[in-house]
Amino acid sequence: MSYAIIKKPVISEKATYQKDHDSYAFFVHPRANKVLIAEAVHALFGVYGVAVRTAAVPAKQVRRGRHIGWTEARKKAIVTLRKGQTIEL
Repeated sequence: MSYAIIKKPVISEKATYQKDHDSYAFFVHPRANKVLIAEAVHALFGVYGVAVRTAAVPAKQVRRGRHIGWTEARKKAIVTLRKGQTIEL
């Protein structure tokens, strides 16, 4: 169940900076709420989240040569952990 909620970690410059401040970003299922996300992080990584913030990332139009398409609309969750706890990604 936890693998269905948390899809993958966000690997970006901003997410890497947030790791130094006990916050980790994940792409999650679009219908997952904050309680389910916190439970899934605890089940997968064995750490406790203090706060969960979510954001809906809209789809964007991309162009590859003369072809036009769309990126996937996603939901992102930023989980702040207790002091001293880390996740190995």
